[in-house]
Amino acid sequence: MSNFTHWNEEGRPKMVDISEKTSTNRTAIARSTITLSDEVYEAIQQGGIKKGDPTHVAQIAGIIGAKKTADIIPMCHPIMLQGTDLQFDYTKAEVGYELHIQATVKCSGKTGVEMEALTAVSIAALTFYDMCKAVDKSMVIKETYLVQKTGGKSGDFVHK
Repeated sequence: MSNFTHWNEEGRPKMVDISEKTSTNRTAIARSTITLSDEVYEAIQQGGIKKGDPTHVAQIAGIIGAKKTADIIPMCHPIMLQGTDLQFDYTKAEVGYELHIQATVKCSGKTGVEMEALTAVSIAALTFYDMCKAVDKSMVIKETYLVQKTGGKSGDFVHK
């Protein structure tokens, strides 16, 4: 187990010690996509979702998700986030529509915010589904991925 960073000498899980790392400005952007029917899209546009506007609630849920990442991902460090924002963009698809959710998370710290951005879009997508499932349960949460990240020892990353 000595080759694994998250295992101690006894072979049990541990949180990596980042106390000696240098703080840097860090940003991560993640995306998720949901397919939805014309019926769901029209209900949203006409204010016909009984629980309210799903993107407004998903926005709040995504922000909470970013803030709570360390509580649900075992080896994530609690991070003092300096900014979290989500954007929602509908596009017409071959059948129905797609909702593209993007989260941007920022901090100045010793570890990155990739997991916070990924958690934000994941929680936002799940919340959107929950808000709209009474209209149509056939929505599909598709790709969820890291778009890019900056800062830290490993440098910048951009998804190809």
